[in-house]
This record gives sequence, structure tokens and C-alpha cells, in this order.
Amino acid sequence: MADPAADAVVRQMRDAIMDTDLKLLQAVNTRLELVARLRAYKRSQGMDFVDQAREDWMHRYLAASNRGPLSEEGLHEIYGRLLDLTKAETAEDDPAG
Repeated sequence: MADPAADAVVRQMRDAIMDTDLKLLQAVNTRLELVARLRAYKRSQGMDFVDQAREDWMHRYLAASNRGPLSEEGLHEIYGRLLDLTKAETAEDDPAG
């Protein structure tokens, strides 16, 4: 059996996957920073942080923009978890929760 670590195609694909993972990580961190700023602004203006209508719209917008191969179900799962994570991560800086 061939050694995957010695295969040039495997190495190339792994490098491309890692590059994509690093881009995802940066995008999530950027999103967290933006949401934290939005949360602080909304708090200073007496606005509710969570806007369910906006979240619903974003789900629909992303579903319409998705060209796959990610399924719509997969998109909703990932995005729902991202929203939950974002709320939890930015709540640490928000005394109001």
C-alpha cells in the first residue's frame, strides 16, 4: 500500500485544504470582531442584539447564493452553529449577556 504522506497529489490537496481552513479561520475571526462591534453599538443605542427577522433573511439569502456542493441542510446547520457561536463568543464582552 502506498504511503499517503509521500504522495505528491495527497500533499498538494492537503496543502490546499489547510490553506482553505486558514481562510475560514480568518473569516470567522473577522466576523466575530464585526459582530462584537455591532453588539456594542446596539447596546449603546438601547437596541436588542438579536434580530430574528434578520437572521431568517440571512439564512434565505445564503441558501439562494449557495452553488454547492454544500446541501441546503448542511448550510443551515453550519450557519446556525456559526450564529450560536458568534452570540456566545461576543456575549463574553457584554455585561447584559
